[in-house]
Amino acid sequence: MSAKRLVLLYHFFAPDDVVSSVLYSELGAELAKRGWQVEAWPSNRLHSGGNASLPHSEALDGVRVTRVWRPAWVQSSGLGRMLNAVWMVGSWGLRAAFTRRHQHEVMLVGTDPVMGVSAAVPWKLFRRHSRVAHWCFDLYPEAAVADEKMKAGSLTERLFSWVSRLGYRRCDLIADLGPCMRDRLAPNAGTAAAETITPWALVEPPEPPEPDSGVRSDLFGDAKLALLYSGSFGRAHSYAEFLDLARELRGDGVRFCFAGRGHRADELKAAVGPDDENVSFTGFAPEAELEKRLTSCDLHLVSLTPEWTGTVVPSKFFGALAAGRGVLFAGSEQSAIAQWIRQHNVGWVVTPDTVGEVADELRRLAQDPERLVALRQHCHAVYHAHFSRQKMIDKWDAELTRLLEP
Repeated sequence: MSAKRLVLLYHFFAPDDVVSSVLYSELGAELAKRGWQVEAWPSNRLHSGGNASLPHSEALDGVRVTRVWRPAWVQSSGLGRMLNAVWMVGSWGLRAAFTRRHQHEVMLVGTDPVMGVSAAVPWKLFRRHSRVAHWCFDLYPEAAVADEKMKAGSLTERLFSWVSRLGYRRCDLIADLGPCMRDRLAPNAGTAAAETITPWALVEPPEPPEPDSGVRSDLFGDAKLALLYSGSFGRAHSYAEFLDLARELRGDGVRFCFAGRGHRADELKAAVGPDDENVSFTGFAPEAELEKRLTSCDLHLVSLTPEWTGTVVPSKFFGALAAGRGVLFAGSEQSAIAQWIRQHNVGWVVTPDTVGEVADELRRLAQDPERLVALRQHCHAVYHAHFSRQKMIDKWDAELTRLLEP
């Protein structure tokens, strides 16, 4: 077989440091080391916005980057996001039509811009013998419906669903982020092969780091057991289960700290009363201090409201395990996070029915430092056995190679 060629279609790429851009950039660089000819076609803009324009073409870590020029429309606005999506998908379609075709070629498209999978339609039209893979980080328009930005069954929702379905059914492989997402994709996926390939943690310590004593003291005082929520706290997240759990654990040496911002964070602050002395809030940490912040706790709090199940999978789950921290998850029992927690014994699922049971488990954990150390080692080992960067890139290499087999 001649050289294998991979074309990455994603809105952003190195040197952009948004998490999804870093994942695609690392994937491209690693596959290039393994002998793939990798080319990326991102936009010339940065995720953070502004008028800055990146070079049209350059080589980065063995990847040939040929950027698509687009206007500096604001990605944070709904209209800007839609205009950017139409521009990028249209530009990719033109390139599919007019750039040289290769005998052993796979195109991998992501979910930024929204409806990015629709690029599979012109790709298959103009490059019929090329293979198409899709790495699905979130479902659209399902996520927009869950976010109450689009009404289920509306003309707009049906139109976007139809466009997404056209894209899915041109794919040869759809990589989901877990069984709950696969279940939601299945009715629209046609004959595409399905594989779960999760995002990896951007930092993978060789051993579970010990908490920084100063940072831990600032956030949790002399708590025996420290629980941290770090990140955005918007419509997709819930806090009621965590607050109920904190109230069950008053006076037991267990402290909860929330370092998030968004609509739900403001609601939580309003709900916390004077008696909730084991609940505190802090701002976001500077990037240079973030690793110390994330490893200052014993357990990470992760949440996803039930209506969002299968549309997204919180990536902080993987970062927690990589750091050797267990996870308390508030969300549906059917979610991938809940299933992995139970399958690998790396934490607890908190629902209105399990608050008392989980509180008892945490009381026992707080009184057993040796068990806490063992949990750290176990979570770290589970991450490297099932979710690490090496494991996921090995999967991508194998699955993309399989697509090119006769």
